[in-house]
Amino acid sequence: MLKDFIQQQAQQLSEQLIQIRRHLHAHPELSYVEFNTSKFIQTQLSAWGIPFTVRATTGVVAHIQGKPSDRVIALRADMDALPIEEKNEVSYKSTVAGVMHACGHDVHTTCLLGAAHILQQSAHLWEGTVKLIFQPGEEKNPGGASILIKEGVLENPKPQGIVGLHVHPGLALGKLSFRRGRCMASADELYITIKSKGGHAAAPHLTADTILIASHLIVALQQVISRNNNPTSPSVLSICSIQGGHTTNVIPSEVKLMGTFRAMDEAWRFKAHDIIRKLTTELVGSMGAEADIHIDVGYPTVDNDPQLTQNAWDLANDYMGITNVEETELRMGSEDFGYYTQHIPGCFFRLGVRNEAKNIVSNVHTPTFDVDEAAIAIGAGMMAWLGASLNYHT
Repeated sequence: MLKDFIQQQAQQLSEQLIQIRRHLHAHPELSYVEFNTSKFIQTQLSAWGIPFTVRATTGVVAHIQGKPSDRVIALRADMDALPIEEKNEVSYKSTVAGVMHACGHDVHTTCLLGAAHILQQSAHLWEGTVKLIFQPGEEKNPGGASILIKEGVLENPKPQGIVGLHVHPGLALGKLSFRRGRCMASADELYITIKSKGGHAAAPHLTADTILIASHLIVALQQVISRNNNPTSPSVLSICSIQGGHTTNVIPSEVKLMGTFRAMDEAWRFKAHDIIRKLTTELVGSMGAEADIHIDVGYPTVDNDPQLTQNAWDLANDYMGITNVEETELRMGSEDFGYYTQHIPGCFFRLGVRNEAKNIVSNVHTPTFDVDEAAIAIGAGMMAWLGASLNYHT
C-alpha cells in the first residue's frame, strides 16, 4: 500500500517537479551564496505545511513526522551550482552568466522537495521521523556537510542513517545503482612553490634551475603511489598546473605546481601527505632550491555502510524491479557526503539520467550537461520510499 501510494504520488507530481527543476536550473547560485535557492525551498516547504529551520546561512533542515517511533532517517540533497558557462540551448538555460547547474544539484534538490511532499502526504502510513537536509556548498571546501555537522545537523534527533542520491550521466534513465563500502575517493589539493635565485638562461651554473627541478619533482611524485601505496587500494596523484617563467632566456626564481591527491583509504591518505612533503623538501633541497608545500585537506572517502546500503538496495529492488538496479562502479571523484559517513551510517546511490536517443549524454561538470527529466519522479519517489521504509540495525 505504501509503495503504491508513493509511486502514484511521484507520477502525479512529475510535471510540477520538472517545473521546479527548470526554475532552479535557470537560476543557479554558487557555493555558500545560495540565498534565492534557499528562499525557494523554504517557500515550497511552507506551502506544504512542513516545518523547517535555516542552518549554515543558506541550508534548510526540515522534519516530517510519521506514526510514533524512535526511528529517524535523514535524506540529503545539495543545492549549489558551478562556475561554468552553459552551452545548452534550452528554455530553462541558466540566466546567470558563468554559472550553471552542471552537476545536477538542481535535480537533487528537486527530488528531495518531491520526497518531502510525498512523505508529508503519506505520514499516516509510515513510522518515525524523516529529517530533510538541503545542503549548501558541496562544490567548495570546506564543504557544506562539514559546516552543518558542526552546527549539529546530525543531532536532535540523531538519525540512525543518512541517504543521498546523485545523478549519473553514465547510467540509463530508469536505472539506479548502489555500492557497499568505499565508493568515492578523498580529495586533497596540492600547492607547491619551488624557489631559488633566478638568473640568465645562458649561465645556469649561477642559479638553481627551478623549471628543471619542477620537472624532476613532477616525475618523482608519481613514486608516492607506485612504490608506497598498496596496489589493491586505488589512489591518484595528478599535477595539473605548472606556472613559472615568462620568456626564453630567463630562469625564473619561482615555479608553482598545483594538483590533486585522491585515495580510498584514510590511513594511507595521511601517510601519503607525509611522503609528499618529505620527498618534495629533500628532492628540491638536493638540487639547490627551497620548497613551500601546502596540502589543502579536502573531502574524506565516501564509505557506504554495508548493512544500510544493502537494506536500501533491497528496497530499490522492490520499488524499481531487480533488473533496474545495478552496482555502482568505484569512482575517484569526491563528495562531501563522506563527512556524514564518518559520523553515522550512510548510503550514497546513483540515479540514471542518460538518454542516448535524446542525445543526453554529457558528463557532469561540462557546459552541455543535462538530464532526462523523467528521472526526477523516479528520484523523488525513491527518496520518499527510502525515507519511509529504510531501517538500520546494528
